[in-house]
Amino acid sequence: MNTKRWIALVVAAAILGISLVINSAFAIFQSTLGTGVDDLLATAQTDVSEEVIEDGDFNKRIAVLNVEGTIQDTGEASALLGQTGYNHGLFMEQLEQVKNDDTVKAVMLKVNSPGGGVVESAEIHDKITEIQEETKKPFYVSMGATAASGGYYISAPADKIFVNRETMTGSLGVIMQTVNYGKLAEKYGVEFVTIKSGPFKDIGNPTREMTADEQAILQEMLNDSYESFVDVIAEGRDMSEEQVKKLADGRIMNGRQAVDAKLADDFGFEEDVLAALRTDFNLEDAQVFEYGASQGLGSLFSMKLNSLFGKDLESQMITKLLTENSSPRMMYLYGEK
Repeated sequence: MNTKRWIALVVAAAILGISLVINSAFAIFQSTLGTGVDDLLATAQTDVSEEVIEDGDFNKRIAVLNVEGTIQDTGEASALLGQTGYNHGLFMEQLEQVKNDDTVKAVMLKVNSPGGGVVESAEIHDKITEIQEETKKPFYVSMGATAASGGYYISAPADKIFVNRETMTGSLGVIMQTVNYGKLAEKYGVEFVTIKSGPFKDIGNPTREMTADEQAILQEMLNDSYESFVDVIAEGRDMSEEQVKKLADGRIMNGRQAVDAKLADDFGFEEDVLAALRTDFNLEDAQVFEYGASQGLGSLFSMKLNSLFGKDLESQMITKLLTENSSPRMMYLYGEK
């Protein structure tokens, strides 16, 4: 192993050690100082900030929300270790702010995502429809380079969907993947011993081949999630189930194909979507603002780690390997995590 790899391993171990120390410190503070620390940490990590993009009437505002990256709940550990992508808890809090803020009259949702978890995607979809039904606030979606699978799932209930001609979208369907490294382990003399209470307790075990019965169980689960996806598109796009299923075979498409297939309404960049919202809902003088995260304890620690380790790709890959949940799960996802 060369020097660079040794350094990368030491860096990864140091990151893991630092996160464990911080978690331990938080636990001590909580046990010593009581629930007041819980409130402080929650405020520090989840506060939502606002940045004005275009000045205008504060009582008539357009909120801009961003879904950037894989839609999944990665937990606190990834936040401490410097993740700068999608934050599910923060995004759900932003949606709640949209619902409760009477000055927000419309929403532009910017989506640049290959999709993600079925649970997280469904949670976003349901929250958007709840806001629409209870407040009548319109949602316009501006799709970026990629808005596929779960990225489309969360876009489906929007009043209008705008794409670029080169936007990669579609990939309507569900996928679950696992790795079988049994033969590799056997090659190196590694033997796995599994003790289980039932024949399917270790379903998806990566050390052996999956049985036909196990595949059937998982396939039934995927089929249920697929039908939910079809229903979401049919309702959001006012299409029949038959029309949706002709498109929901996992294929990807560009923006032009999406408009032709009636999965999107029009072409446009972000400024075009904002202009359409202003015109369609009499918001010409509205203030436009964008939600973001305040600089809490988690984000400050993230900044320190990023400044310390910079853009070293190998360190980032090892950190990701140490912190990601590798268990197989159903995903509305195009491409790899």
